[in-house]
Amino acid sequence: MILRDKPRLWELLFATRGSIILKILPQVGIVAAFALAVLLVDRNWLQLTHPNIAPFTVFGIALSLFLGFRNNAAYDRWWEARKLWGQLIADMRALGRETDLFLTAQARRERVLRLALAFLHLHRANLRRTADGKAAEWVADLPDGPHPPCAALDAIAVELTGAARDGTLDGYGKRALAQRLAAIAYAQAGCERLVNTPLPYVYSLLIFRTVWLYCLLLPLGLIDSAGWLTPVFAGVVAYVFFGLAEVTEELGHPFGATPNGLPLDAMCRTVEISLAPHLGLTPPEPVTPVDYLLT
Repeated sequence: MILRDKPRLWELLFATRGSIILKILPQVGIVAAFALAVLLVDRNWLQLTHPNIAPFTVFGIALSLFLGFRNNAAYDRWWEARKLWGQLIADMRALGRETDLFLTAQARRERVLRLALAFLHLHRANLRRTADGKAAEWVADLPDGPHPPCAALDAIAVELTGAARDGTLDGYGKRALAQRLAAIAYAQAGCERLVNTPLPYVYSLLIFRTVWLYCLLLPLGLIDSAGWLTPVFAGVVAYVFFGLAEVTEELGHPFGATPNGLPLDAMCRTVEISLAPHLGLTPPEPVTPVDYLLT
């Protein structure tokens, strides 16, 4: 995630970190080159049809509304993902306090919190579809299972059951901690729902097809009014429409390792800092942005 103040004019024009300009530059270049080719053909070899600009205005408004709807849907996914991780952070902090309150055996307390931190890193790696070894830094003997994050939560449940059996966890504490695990699992399932249910493919297909069609037809409507500036205006329109479409692609995948994705590494570190005192450890330093990018 990009963290920076409002850029100055120079930065506004040339900043690329967090921008989608590099991703859409080929499309913008193709549209501008095509517009130039249409203009040259019309002026030098074959006079082309010059339709009125009014249909393009109506077409552009409809396309803008559709892009706006898709942008709202993508941002809703991004914001829901952030709220789910905010809930995870709150639940992890509450888990640290509740283990201090209810678990009287220090070894089990430490085991539960280390498994919770391992779960968080396994959950992050699962959402990003990457291999990650940070969970093993907290628990050397991680439990095996087809779904590693769930296996870590199951191991916490085993520890709580053992504590209740040997009398180091009373019934009220067992219920409170069970409810806390259920809340963590609920947030986990919400994140996995977002990952496994992307925006419908038909939206992406329709958007990109329509944007290409609009941008390639637009030069015909600009030749009379824009003249030799037709490639410039066509490129600007392509930048706007392809840029909005690409932004929705990034926001629609909030857990991706992109500049506009959620900073899951930083949020995991936030939990490590919060739980370190409960484990008798020195809190680590928070993750800081590098070149405005917080991972």
